[in-house]
Amino acid sequence: MKKLIPYTFIALLFFTGTVYASQKPDPKGTEFEKKAAALLKKQILAEAAWAMQQKPITVTASSSARSAGGKHDFFSEADYFWPDPQNPNGPYINRDGLTNPDNFLDHRKAMVRFSKIIGALASAYKITGDEKYVRVAVKHFQAWFINAETLMNPNLLFAQAVKGKFTGRNYGIIDTIHLMEVAQGAYVMQKAKAFDPNTARGVKKWFADYTLWLNTSKPGIQEKTVKNNHATCWAMQVASFAKLCGDENMLDSLRNRYKTILLPSQMETDGSFPLEMARTKPYGYSIFNLDAMTMLCQILSSPKDNLWNFETADGKSIKKGINYLYPFIADKSKWTLKPDVMYWNNWPVAQPFLLFGAVEFNQSSWYQTWAKLDHQPQVEEVIRNLPIRNPLIWL
Repeated sequence: MKKLIPYTFIALLFFTGTVYASQKPDPKGTEFEKKAAALLKKQILAEAAWAMQQKPITVTASSSARSAGGKHDFFSEADYFWPDPQNPNGPYINRDGLTNPDNFLDHRKAMVRFSKIIGALASAYKITGDEKYVRVAVKHFQAWFINAETLMNPNLLFAQAVKGKFTGRNYGIIDTIHLMEVAQGAYVMQKAKAFDPNTARGVKKWFADYTLWLNTSKPGIQEKTVKNNHATCWAMQVASFAKLCGDENMLDSLRNRYKTILLPSQMETDGSFPLEMARTKPYGYSIFNLDAMTMLCQILSSPKDNLWNFETADGKSIKKGINYLYPFIADKSKWTLKPDVMYWNNWPVAQPFLLFGAVEFNQSSWYQTWAKLDHQPQVEEVIRNLPIRNPLIWL
């Protein structure tokens, strides 16, 4: 006769989130989550120690004479536009895949730094429970989103400008992918006593305002409807911001968008991304777009609507995408196209799709490859295209 498990024990398991299914291995890859936490712990605590010493630096700390915006407006310049040799003082011209080193980068660097700080503090808080990390994070949240003297306006009207052509472009919206871990950090820390309610409300209001701008402004709508990774990244950002704000209608619309537009229109039936493969940096862009689609599945999946298991009528799915690209991550020499025109030697790093895919589909080879890759890339271009650098806060 089987022993009956007391109701209180069942309730305890339920409310602590622990599931014991007849001692069977957890199909959701808890083993890999634990391994990842153990692997990253030393790095997380070291990065958090650095973050604890940092003072807030927002967009108001620097400016460019080429910006058409004001003190509180984020400004950046389009990466692949250069002075015209035939007309040095005229409008810039496009050189796809080749980054202009003379662009104004201060605001972009400040935002990446902000993301690093909050990501590190939130990760350390998650694994230690120590609210000292939250207290420091609150100062940065207040500086960026609440304090009148230093806050950033919740729009991207002046991002990826092109001298002589555009004061800002919809493509610049991709720059705020680095606010995703800021939003997720706030989500992870929001119940801490050190996260005062006024700051929490202010942060959520900022992200709600920005989400509204992304959905209603001309640049936001343009970016939403681009055919390639820009549309994926638009949706990925909005998903993370809507999650923090508890905007269920927006989350539902994004689930539908993933299933009916993003996955069907961007993925080929073999799992590749033809629009990324046609670029001058097909390897890096394929990785980038797969990471973004993977994060959509990670953020948006619910018990009622699991995007990880979604498949189109012609067989496209996130698993097929990972299966297609994985061999080229495990062994880059197998890549069948020309090397990327820039940063070919800097990819891959510890790509998020490997870890989250491993956890979801219980794939040890994906996890092992992720574990061996670089978890602390230093090349700016790699960091710029790797918005998820603190995976534990998303698990």
